[in-house]
Amino acid sequence: MRSVLEVNRRVRGIRDPVNLQSLAAQISQQIAQGEQKAFTKVIDLSSCDPHRTGMQPISFVRQVLSMCCYPELLKEESFPLDVKQKTQKLLEACNGGSIGSYSSSTAGLPPIRRSVAEFLTRRDGGINSNPEDIIFSSGSQKTLAMMIRLLSHEDGQTQTGVLAPLPCPHTLPMLLDERGVKLVPYRLLENRGWALDLEELHRALMTARRQCDPRAIYISNPGNPTGHVQDRETIEKIIHFAASERLVLLVEEVYQDSVFGQDKEFLSYKKVLFEMGVSYSEKVEMASFHSISTAIMGECGLRGGYMELINLDPAVKKFLFHPSCSPSILPQLAMEIMANPPAPGDASYEKFTQEVLLRAETLSQNAGRACKLLNALPGMSCQPAMGGVFLYPRLHLPAEIIEEAKKLQLSADVLYCQRLLEEEGICLGPGCENGHNDENFHIRLCVLAPPAVLEDVLTRLCSFHRHLLNRPD
Repeated sequence: MRSVLEVNRRVRGIRDPVNLQSLAAQISQQIAQGEQKAFTKVIDLSSCDPHRTGMQPISFVRQVLSMCCYPELLKEESFPLDVKQKTQKLLEACNGGSIGSYSSSTAGLPPIRRSVAEFLTRRDGGINSNPEDIIFSSGSQKTLAMMIRLLSHEDGQTQTGVLAPLPCPHTLPMLLDERGVKLVPYRLLENRGWALDLEELHRALMTARRQCDPRAIYISNPGNPTGHVQDRETIEKIIHFAASERLVLLVEEVYQDSVFGQDKEFLSYKKVLFEMGVSYSEKVEMASFHSISTAIMGECGLRGGYMELINLDPAVKKFLFHPSCSPSILPQLAMEIMANPPAPGDASYEKFTQEVLLRAETLSQNAGRACKLLNALPGMSCQPAMGGVFLYPRLHLPAEIIEEAKKLQLSADVLYCQRLLEEEGICLGPGCENGHNDENFHIRLCVLAPPAVLEDVLTRLCSFHRHLLNRPD
């Protein structure tokens, strides 16, 4: 291609990434080459990547996956019996007993799909999950993209719209851009802990119908990046709204194992849907998404996820089964471990439980500690998280900083994060990545990190922030 004009028009329409990660990599390379900085390494807490920050993997997960990769380890006596039994079970699910074989189904290995369906049935108190409704892929974003592809109109037709929360996950806007789908924002209520307001949903939908053809509503629960956890009443209202307006529900529930707010619990949309009666459970179309990037597993680099489909016409569902979407084997095995971890009485149960509890306690304590420190800073306010792995504090920046950003043709939150990275070696996410494009500035901070790492980040962040605002300690 000799000109950018020859590039696919839809690709050209994808919004430019902020790309602070490239700057972070450049600074890390400078340090490695001996350049002197005020810090010795870059710490990136802009996304959930706990192993990168120093959080230790779950032992049982890595032991089983290691044996699956190299079955000769089954002869080693140092591994617990249940690790070997799980390994043998998983290898039997693979064609030829090897992880190097292709998946026997484009939706995933049948035994693993059955295991996940059983996990979902247990999670939802006995509400049946059909293995045929489970589709694996290389991450929850991939399965979401598969659904968006089904929903989106071709060029020349009225543009498809998807209602999405503001703020939304930072990967969502570009994903919708790739399919030529319009993101229709519904604003969450920051002063109410980022709660969802039904009137705002109706306002967003009415506005959207003058611009596009809204066909779905995207939900993140627990909220990414807000940490809000929806209660039953809210979920029922959203389901009723979707049913009344004939919208497909796209429900991201990746952080369902990470609810720590007092008197808060995770309720799946599917469970609430089926408990609302057949007028809803047999009518509302829904896809829910989960991933091994969840806070407890944290296996982000394996790139594994699944979606469960509810009430989709079989004639429509078949378009999701495509050879090009065939999922990798190892992430499927990790998903089965997540769905069926060691049980009481198993040799690995005690150690597994201790590691999971330690991670959950670290996340809860980190979120509380960070929120308290951020709220003590001048020019910053932060709603406490009830779940998930992020805090999403608001920046109240002086007018001169906002004006400087405009001169540089940057959003002020990008300028803030860029300077924080250059001066302190801390990489956080600017709120514009989460859909904020006005002067309501925020930053995104993942709190799932070793306490000492988070403390270092908070110390540097507080020092930078006070200096930027010219406020002494």
